[in-house]
Amino acid sequence: MLVDFNELPDHSRIWIYQANRSFTDEEQKELEESLTGFLKEWTAHGSDLHAGFEIKYKRFIVIGLDQTNASASGCSIDASVHFIQSLEQKYNVELLDRMNVSFKQGEFIAYKSLKDFKKMAKAKSVSPNTIVFNNLVATKQEYLENWEVPASESWHARFV
Repeated sequence: MLVDFNELPDHSRIWIYQANRSFTDEEQKELEESLTGFLKEWTAHGSDLHAGFEIKYKRFIVIGLDQTNASASGCSIDASVHFIQSLEQKYNVELLDRMNVSFKQGEFIAYKSLKDFKKMAKAKSVSPNTIVFNNLVATKQEYLENWEVPASESWHARFV
């Protein structure tokens, strides 16, 4: 069951998928339609899942799930991963590779491999104050408070 992302409670579970490039306006509109369709039908053992989404910076797909009534099961999580994989194929974009880092360079969102990010940190091209996206946040509250943070306040701190 699709719900407005902003109306999801703060304890809702969050999954963040970062793209290796920005989506075009047309792609974003299609993504919104696809996500709406998927979440309207998303279930766990026959129970509707109360889920919502948002797309941030034309690059991040954020799915939230209120687990108050029903939690995601292994099968429903598999279904969501297959759905994301279908988006990867349709748009020729990487969404599931967790070994990459996104961070802000001014108003631009940079996307680098972890290896390149480490090199940039060593060369002082990124600093403890560089705003990074911590895609490991697990709840909506963590997402709202700790997703966009200085590298020094994230798991990225070990590199800067």
